[in-house]
Amino acid sequence: MIFPPLMYEHDTIVAPATAAGIGAVAILRLSGPQAEAIARRIWRPARAAMIRPRHLYLGEIRDPAQECAIDQALAAFMPGPNSLTGEDVAELHCHGGPYIVRRVLAITLELGARLAQPGEFSRRAFLNGRLDLTAAEAIADLVAARSDGALAQALAQLNGALRNRVSGLRSQLIAVRAHLEAEIDFSDEDIALPSRQSLAQAVTRLRNDIALLHDSFARGRMARSGARAAILGRPNVGKSSVLNMLLGVDRAIVTPVPGTTRDVIEDTLTLAPYALVLQDTAGLRHGADQVEQIGIERALAQAASSDLVIAVFDGAAPLEADDERVIGLCRGRAGVALLNKRDLPARTSPAHLRAHGLELPVITISALRGEGAAEVREGLRAAIANISGAGGGEEEVAISRERHRQALARAGAALHDAECGLLAGMPPEIVAVDVTAAADALGSLSGEIGSEDVLDAIFREFCIGK
Repeated sequence: MIFPPLMYEHDTIVAPATAAGIGAVAILRLSGPQAEAIARRIWRPARAAMIRPRHLYLGEIRDPAQECAIDQALAAFMPGPNSLTGEDVAELHCHGGPYIVRRVLAITLELGARLAQPGEFSRRAFLNGRLDLTAAEAIADLVAARSDGALAQALAQLNGALRNRVSGLRSQLIAVRAHLEAEIDFSDEDIALPSRQSLAQAVTRLRNDIALLHDSFARGRMARSGARAAILGRPNVGKSSVLNMLLGVDRAIVTPVPGTTRDVIEDTLTLAPYALVLQDTAGLRHGADQVEQIGIERALAQAASSDLVIAVFDGAAPLEADDERVIGLCRGRAGVALLNKRDLPARTSPAHLRAHGLELPVITISALRGEGAAEVREGLRAAIANISGAGGGEEEVAISRERHRQALARAGAALHDAECGLLAGMPPEIVAVDVTAAADALGSLSGEIGSEDVLDAIFREFCIGK
């Protein structure tokens, strides 16, 4: 794997590799040319022994300046290039008290280490060829996973599923480019070369494969980040009760006073294998006061940007003009409609909602009593599967980041131009430019073709210590 010569500081960095707070163990990681030397200046083994790489040894951490003990700790040394970052790496496994961590970290800084930036360990691993960009992104996704789907997708990407798929496509593109270059170099020779038609067919197949990967974005994004569902309805139909019912806790305040919810309340529900971000919004009604109107505007914005809508109607009251507005917002959208308050005498039925143009599946519930919660969860799970394109294809590779989608879009557009050029009899030099552009776009996914700006955008998402 060959990476471009990007900016790289060859100094020694340090950061806690475990989360902040009190815990049984806290790990401080150093990476760089002075990693082992700094660690050995503050850590002394409990007994004289040959310190072998990649083994944990018990010892004592001491402050060299004050010549006093700070903690008992384990230490491990991992010489490069066979380490996490490809550099010399040292780890100190201290007791997990925040004061101890701060004290040991301060000593390493005094001895010449520098506090690592977010993602700097993974960035160095990438620059040293220890992992490609898709694997680096998978590490961040693994840490942030909130569902089985996100976890499975991150593990597949970490194990090379996306890299291998893209690498295969890129290899085929390079083969097409080689045929074009042979046509350029040996046009006067008596050599059998592929016909323009056969090359065009090969480019078409590649373009279709890239389009399939490009179109997996919705499924991959939802597996990684979860789907977003806006809960809509006029005041007092039970939207906040629906949120509480689905979460199983009293997350939102429920009162009989219209307009209680004035801002978007957000929480996450796990619907295996997906995470669903629920957004309880202000009731939609005309004639609201100024503050409530701001909440309504935010509700409309959330409805427009959400993946799903959960439309809530009061089954114990006749439909009103504000309900008609909600029905209008549901047209052409995925989601479910909930006819609430089935524990009270019915005045609105699913047939009434259908007659007024509602197209969403209707589920009759009592949010206050928790009746119908299982049916709602199943309806939402089916809606997510429908819009994500899942169902029989979960095992296929999927992209999950906008960067991936844009790179594949550039590759597809370049191949479209190459296909047109081949069919139109354009000179091979012209077609080769488009094929090269497509190969470079695919190379940017793994980092074989990249820039400092791209790395900055990727690794700034990481936590410190990763």
